[in-house]
Amino acid sequence: MSRESRLTAGILLILLPAVVYGEPSILSLLIGDPDYAQNELRQDLWRAGHAHAGVLLVLSLVTLRYVGGANLPEWLKSFARHSIPAAILLPAAFFLAVLSPDATEPNAMIYLAFVGAVSMASGVLVLGIGLIRRPRNQTEEVR
Repeated sequence: MSRESRLTAGILLILLPAVVYGEPSILSLLIGDPDYAQNELRQDLWRAGHAHAGVLLVLSLVTLRYVGGANLPEWLKSFARHSIPAAILLPAAFFLAVLSPDATEPNAMIYLAFVGAVSMASGVLVLGIGLIRRPRNQTEEVR
């Protein structure tokens, strides 16, 4: 694994406790905040935001292991290495779109979800192409 991938993985692992903290936070809101319990939109978006954050964090960590083996120029490796974790904008949009306890519809921050989705999709597409293009190892058996 390259130094850049290790650094990115380290940062993502440092962020992991924030995602883990979100679970008891949402639970405490459900139990102790009647306003939160009555706002279904806010509940749904925050629940989705928490779930997406965890999944995207794990996806980011897994894909970092593959960047070094991709047959890509260094700038595209760097793009894949950073665009996939940048997908954190998707769950951030879910949280930021309904920060107000009185929200009845998402605010303009919801559009960050599209930016995060495009970032993730383009990163995994580039990485996938780079892995398919990978030259065969001479020691691999031809099947």
